[in-house]
Amino acid sequence: MMRGKKTGIWLGIIQAFVAMGAIPAGLSMIFDPSGNGIGISTEILVESPFRNFFIPGIFLFVINGLFNILGAFFSFSKNKYAGVLGLGLGILLVIWICIQVYITGLIHFLQPLFFTIGIIEIILSYKYAYKAKSKSIE
Repeated sequence: MMRGKKTGIWLGIIQAFVAMGAIPAGLSMIFDPSGNGIGISTEILVESPFRNFFIPGIFLFVINGLFNILGAFFSFSKNKYAGVLGLGLGILLVIWICIQVYITGLIHFLQPLFFTIGIIEIILSYKYAYKAKSKSIE
């Protein structure tokens, strides 16, 4: 197996993992904006522009959920845009976590975990995109 194929597989696995967490959590926040469904309270939003978790839930569901499913599909199918999409998704995940920690503070081990996963997604995506670009030059 070529190195580029392994990178695409690992990138797809990371993206699928992010989506598997984001989709149910995002849906829970959309259908129960109080946060009770996932065991959080709107009290952590006091310093935020949000009164409940509806808008963050939409972002979580669509960007970190559905788009990462699309990214995983691109990565597993070796689509030429997989690296660029993954790079954008990794950057958005890191920004999402940074904003979350800024607003709520560091309140759960998942925050640093998903920050790290976002960095890994960025690195793998860059590697994938660079490998794809160097192949198209040859």
